[in-house]
Amino acid sequence: MPLPKRQHSKTRGRTRRTHWKVSVGSLRKCPQCSKPVLSHRVCPFCGHYKGTQIVAVKS
Repeated sequence: MPLPKRQHSKTRGRTRRTHWKVSVGSLRKCPQCSKPVLSHRVCPFCGHYKGTQIVAVKS
C-alpha cells in the first residue's frame, strides 16, 4: 500500500473528520403524555410503549 511522503498536519486531518458527526435521533410525541420521546423507546416520563404500560414510573 502506498504511504504518504510527508506527515499531514493536525488541522488537515481534523477538517477531513468534520463531517463525522453523530446526528440526533428522530423525536416523536408520546401518545399518552405528549412529551418528546426517541422513536422505538419506552417513554421515560410515563412508561408507555405502543399504548401499553411497560415500566412503572415513580412520580
